[in-house]
Amino acid sequence: MMTLSLATRNLLRNRRRSLATLLALAIGATAVLLFGGYSADIRYTLLTDYVSRGGHLQIQHKDFHLFGNGNPTAYGIADYQKLIDAIKNDPAIKDEIRVVTPKLQFGGLAGNYQAGVSRTVIGLGYVTDDVVMLRNWNEFGILAVWGPYPLAKPPDDAALVGIGVARVLLLCEQLGVPNCPRPQVLDQPAASGPALPADIAALATGTQSGQAAAPAGPGGAQIELLATQPRGSPNVASLKVVAAEDQGFKELDEITVKLHLAQAQRLVYGRGEPRATSIIVQLHHTSAIPDVAPRLRKLTDEVMPGHSLAVLDFEEINPYYGETIALFNTIFGFIFVLIGGIVLFTVSNTMMAAVMERTTEIGTVRAVGLRQRGIRQLFVTEGFLLGCVGAMVGVVSALLLAALVNSLGLTWLPPGTSTPLPLTIRVFSEGGMIIGTAIGLVAIATLSAWLPAWRAANLSIVDALRHA
Repeated sequence: MMTLSLATRNLLRNRRRSLATLLALAIGATAVLLFGGYSADIRYTLLTDYVSRGGHLQIQHKDFHLFGNGNPTAYGIADYQKLIDAIKNDPAIKDEIRVVTPKLQFGGLAGNYQAGVSRTVIGLGYVTDDVVMLRNWNEFGILAVWGPYPLAKPPDDAALVGIGVARVLLLCEQLGVPNCPRPQVLDQPAASGPALPADIAALATGTQSGQAAAPAGPGGAQIELLATQPRGSPNVASLKVVAAEDQGFKELDEITVKLHLAQAQRLVYGRGEPRATSIIVQLHHTSAIPDVAPRLRKLTDEVMPGHSLAVLDFEEINPYYGETIALFNTIFGFIFVLIGGIVLFTVSNTMMAAVMERTTEIGTVRAVGLRQRGIRQLFVTEGFLLGCVGAMVGVVSALLLAALVNSLGLTWLPPGTSTPLPLTIRVFSEGGMIIGTAIGLVAIATLSAWLPAWRAANLSIVDALRHA
């Protein structure tokens, strides 16, 4: 207690120098915590986006993730409902399960016949009610990741397209998509061109040739979606496009067509047995993945032996997530090392100046019996106090600045994405980061004072007294 009191009084003797050192420590701590809070928000935003799209875990054929983009329907899961029921009713994990739903992914060609345009797309068939639940998952309180699901109520032949698909198929005006450019092509057919030929209309609607096609959806937006069935025969569905939705990533936005699962299964499998390419499993809490995943693998082997199914978590399915988090962790580590170096030299210089100023005092107290250990302890305690106060001020400053930034409602556009995200900084909720940063800076400040303390303790008593 006496050492702590003396260290405090010594720091107060030169308030200007001590204040400058404290400011350096506080600014360093603030910078580290603000960037750490920003990184944490990026991590939670990406996690929420991926989980609300595709769940925490997906059950699919073991080769689907590697080769499924070339021919998704070749990896369909037969009798998938049996596995879904087993997962929902399993007593070991049913309390952790929030949503279990099938998904059918397939490749196709979407065309707007009246406008004379088409493009290759990826079709995604979902169970509408399950998608609404998936999109409502928000464990970390992210602001406005998703809006209402446009396919929640429309008819069975409704479809949802990415904004990029709507732009290429010239559907922006019918769907009310803002800021959507039109191509400057002189021979572009008018939007009110000829009707769909009777033979294609019959194939699209499942009627005999000559009957009229189904009427277009609201605003007249309609597409014909061509897909190849597993045996190679083509099939066409006429779909009413009810909305265009930004898919977040430009690559997805340019190829995505979403429709009801039953409609997608009729298009791909016709009158054959309907299948799903994946089973999406969403949990209440992300932390339950290590407990649920092994049980899902065991259930899959028991319920559907010989189907070569694998259980993948969202990080395996979306490698971009892990790459992004690794990048931000590297930057955070670099910033911490940089700030730590600044703290190291700042505190070391402050303590060295204190030793020079107090050389005579050091000789005097040594002459009256204070041991070298006591001298070292005194200066190290001063460094420790500087670290504690600086870290405390830095934490408070980071909390105040984070609250200010969060209140401004700023947004930013991440690389490779097309949807602006809210710019928020999570500091208050990151207790581990706060404690780790504070302890790290205090430790660096304490170690920085050790060399000056060692030099002070090893001063010759005679030389120190002569220094006066």
